[in-house]
Amino acid sequence: MKSLIVLPAILALSTAVLAAEPTCTAPKSTWMNEATFRQGLEAQGYQIKRLKVTNGCYEIYGHDKAGKRVEISFDPATGTPAK
Repeated sequence: MKSLIVLPAILALSTAVLAAEPTCTAPKSTWMNEATFRQGLEAQGYQIKRLKVTNGCYEIYGHDKAGKRVEISFDPATGTPAK
């Protein structure tokens, strides 16, 4: 009977952990210029509809080169996808 109570609690906690957004910690003085960052992604085939800063990361909404809709967070200092 205990396992019936514990299992939903574990599933709820694991879902919350998986849904956590990445956080970037680079000092703002080391960030790439937004225009330069955007140009670099567009050169890779991304179509950016919106670019914003969330949790210290650049976050883009748009489409990849295959036309698939994407929402990706990037480290603003390195331009690599945030984890």
